[in-house]
Amino acid sequence: MRRYLVIVEGRVQGVGMRGFCMLQAQQRGLTGYAKNLNNGMVEIQIQGEETKIDEFLVTVRKGNQFIRVDDMSVKSIPVVENEKRFGYGY
Repeated sequence: MRRYLVIVEGRVQGVGMRGFCMLQAQQRGLTGYAKNLNNGMVEIQIQGEETKIDEFLVTVRKGNQFIRVDDMSVKSIPVVENEKRFGYGY
């Protein structure tokens, strides 16, 4: 079990990024959250199996027809025990 703090830059607000992240996380059984930051970036905390997180990160980096990721930083952080779902952070 691992947890990462991910900061995503690009066209990532107002384009459904948080919902996209939630769907991708739920499909892989991952927990955490995605939230918009005041600087136009999105913060994601993602937790689960390493291979599933890797798949999630590849998919998020690709984005979709609305989302454009220009840069993404990933940092390992402590696991949150008993976290049950992926949601929106505020």
